[in-house]
Amino acid sequence: MPEAPLTLPTLIRTIRNARTQAEERELVQRESAKIRGAFRGDEPDTRASNLAKLLYIHMLGYPAYFGQMECLKLIAAQKFHEKRIGYLGAALLLDEKQDTHLLLTNSIKNDLLHPSAWVQCLALSTLGSLGSAAMFRDLAGEVEQLARVGQPSVRRKAVVCAVHITRKVPDLTDTFVSLGEQLLTDRNHGILHGAVMLIAEMCEQNPQALEHFRKRVPQLVGILHNLVVAGYSPDNSISGISDPFLQVQVLRLLRILGHDNEEISDAMNDALAQVATNTDATRNVGSAILYETVLTIMGVHSASGLRVLAINILGRFLNNKDRNIRYVALASLQKLLQAESSAVQRHRSTVLACLTDPDPTVKRRALQLSLALVNSSNVRATIKELLDFLSACAPDLKSDCASGIFLAAEKFAPNKRWHIDTILQVLTMAAAYVRDDAVPNLTHLIGGAKELHSYAVQQLYEALAQDISQQPLVQVATWCIGEYGSLLLAGSCEEIEPKQVDPEELLSLLERVLQSHLSLPATRGYALTALMKLGTHLQGNSINRIRRLVSIYCSCHDVELQQRAVEYNALFRKYDHLRASVLEKMPLVDKAGDTEEGSEREQPGREISIAANIPEVEPSGSSKQLESSQVSDLLCLLGDPAEPSPLQPVMDTPVATRSVLDLLRDLKPPASALSRLVVYDRDDLLVEFSMERPPLEVTLLLITATVSNRAPDDVTAFSLQVAVPKSFQLELLAPSGSTVRGQGGPPVTQLIRVLNPRKLPLRMRLRLAYTLPSGTAVQQIEEISSFPEAAWQ
Repeated sequence: MPEAPLTLPTLIRTIRNARTQAEERELVQRESAKIRGAFRGDEPDTRASNLAKLLYIHMLGYPAYFGQMECLKLIAAQKFHEKRIGYLGAALLLDEKQDTHLLLTNSIKNDLLHPSAWVQCLALSTLGSLGSAAMFRDLAGEVEQLARVGQPSVRRKAVVCAVHITRKVPDLTDTFVSLGEQLLTDRNHGILHGAVMLIAEMCEQNPQALEHFRKRVPQLVGILHNLVVAGYSPDNSISGISDPFLQVQVLRLLRILGHDNEEISDAMNDALAQVATNTDATRNVGSAILYETVLTIMGVHSASGLRVLAINILGRFLNNKDRNIRYVALASLQKLLQAESSAVQRHRSTVLACLTDPDPTVKRRALQLSLALVNSSNVRATIKELLDFLSACAPDLKSDCASGIFLAAEKFAPNKRWHIDTILQVLTMAAAYVRDDAVPNLTHLIGGAKELHSYAVQQLYEALAQDISQQPLVQVATWCIGEYGSLLLAGSCEEIEPKQVDPEELLSLLERVLQSHLSLPATRGYALTALMKLGTHLQGNSINRIRRLVSIYCSCHDVELQQRAVEYNALFRKYDHLRASVLEKMPLVDKAGDTEEGSEREQPGREISIAANIPEVEPSGSSKQLESSQVSDLLCLLGDPAEPSPLQPVMDTPVATRSVLDLLRDLKPPASALSRLVVYDRDDLLVEFSMERPPLEVTLLLITATVSNRAPDDVTAFSLQVAVPKSFQLELLAPSGSTVRGQGGPPVTQLIRVLNPRKLPLRMRLRLAYTLPSGTAVQQIEEISSFPEAAWQ
């Protein structure tokens, strides 16, 4: 005997009692098979109950597509309860992508003309939820007629359906313009609410409708005034406020009508002020109306006093107990900050108080607004509050807070000392959360504040002695100790009480940094460079200690540290006479000139590359005339040095080989010569570049610098130093002499070989040093970026 089908309550109870997913799936599949069989047998008595069970199965996520045609059959039925199940099933199982829903048009049209209001409401609800553009075009006339006459419940449904039609098919806006005007005079609040929604939708979709309904602004203002002054009505009032839903919709419509129209905006100013002052904000419904009022005031050309009132309303929202209202107020104030900065600034203390809110979303919004409120007049007080917040906030907010403080301090710092102190506090409290550019920015700031070098190095030394775990702080401190350690050893500081540091204590601190398991390879690189630079100010046992520490890292697993240690060790062993000049203080690099992929950006802690710049043979007589300080200056012209040049020095060719090569010399194509370029013309000294590119080496540029003197007397101690970005490789050969003879004498020449593997536009910086006949020493820096395209393409 076949098992009897389950009723809907029994099916729901059985599925809920299923212990496993497999048991539930088996039950659903069994019942779906029974429903499918009943549909095939065309049993009209059980069709409605079977479809109801199928809809429940559909809501659980199981397939129910085979019930679509049954929905259409039930919609065409005569009984109301069957129509109701049919329309419900159509709303759940059909959509515009299915061809089946086109069959609904005729059934819905018949039901729109049905004498029963209940059936008409079912048809209007279904049409509004799943109607297509074609269905709306076919049935727009019937909907418009039902909205004009009939029972209030049907008219409300018809007006809402008209809103959907206007949104879906803007071309039908003209059909409902006269309807909107008529419904504005209706006394039923439900119909009036729908009419306002319909007019707002038409105004957004059609500019002609917008201009047409702007004439109705006085009528809308009157409706809003009546709602504000109306007393309690049990049918429409909520929490003592008359129909807040209608008030919100009217305010939204006024905002649309008054946008970019000063005359219309003036007509609604009094009504907006009345709503803003007479609405109770202690309840949620009142807050909703006030928030919509604020949006309307700020969205139209309202008076300045009214805009300040709107900002003050948002300020009062910040003290509301509801965290959602506080969040909305913070978000709104941030959007209005640019337009009404002075008015928003009055609530700065309240915004800062929201930083202690227990809700993390409110706290994040308060942080964003607090950072946006910082300006030159309140930077000290606001940053102090933000630093207190940074010390106690959650880790997920520390990064945003630290970055915001960095930007605000850089933009509005009253002086450099305050700026340095602020950044140091951030590094001390949240160094692990700062941006990657925090270290170079702070080193650049300290390097540019010459009068604060002693203060900065002493503060950083004390911070480093207390904590070596904060890596950005350690990097800045070690860089500062390396550059300005002499001031720390001398104990000279005018800003605070000076403190003279013993050299052994300083070396022990740097040794701790090197040996700490918390130190990153980059941090150890800073520390090694700091040791080397301190060595230029120390003697005796301290030098030996530095050499021992450096030599430890000659076998380090990190290639960068190993290379640096080997280079520094070579500097001690072979070029000790150059050590003081090579390790001089870094010159300040202009941040505005950092271009071309950051290749010229100064990176503290990687000042030199000894292997790339110290020759393997004894310097020639002309190169020995260069002062040791000039060697360091050349290395620092463009920040980091170029990579070691692969160009090998020209070796003497054996005679036998030379004779063979000479046989083919005439077969080689000549090098392509380029135009001459004047790079320096001052003090009767003329420096010209003549360029040529060997045809067999397309990435190599040969530049011959010719230096001539137009004055009658000689120019002595002449030196030319050249630097290029990292993407180029440079070889500067020895000049023909260091004295530029007077007028008529032979010029000084020097060959420059530039390898450009990536064929980038060539830029070059020159440092020229010479002594005039009067005995005046001259140093000039010139930057050349006007090389012809043929020189680098």
